[in-house]
Amino acid sequence: MPKILHVSSSERTDDSTSRRAADIVIGTLNADTLTTRDLRAEPLPLLTSEWIAARLTPVDQKTATETSILSLSNTLVAELLAADTILISMPLYNFGMPAALKAWVDLICRPKLTFEYLPNGPVGLLQNKTAIIVASSGGVPIDSAQDFATPHLRQILNFIGISDIQTYVAKDVLADGNS
Repeated sequence: MPKILHVSSSERTDDSTSRRAADIVIGTLNADTLTTRDLRAEPLPLLTSEWIAARLTPVDQKTATETSILSLSNTLVAELLAADTILISMPLYNFGMPAALKAWVDLICRPKLTFEYLPNGPVGLLQNKTAIIVASSGGVPIDSAQDFATPHLRQILNFIGISDIQTYVAKDVLADGNS
């Protein structure tokens, strides 16, 4: 049974198309455990120069302050590492991903934890995981030339080592789920 991490990034709650579609997809996955990271309910901070410095400091040289600064990021990475499947529900806002999702991306892209640089380039460290993107839009077709979010998210997932990526258009999931 898979362990699923659901990252929900819509600012809407009950009337969110991406949230409703994600619930349908989750229902098909027969999850052993489900961890939900609701970026609306628990907003994430933006990166700071202190965070960037702390992330680059070797573990054995980190101060207590640097360790504290990275605490939330470490929790987010631990959630990723524990999951077999990462389901990201995402509306398109102004052709891109919500700022809350971009903050999550910034906090989980960690050298030596989710990727590393080798002589031939970067290598993702989250192998053998599946990602599912459930994307919604009020007018921009998903994966069209105007959709900058879905390809960006796929690139990030590939960068951290996840190559098994499925994309669902939320309105199609809802149409299939209601028939």
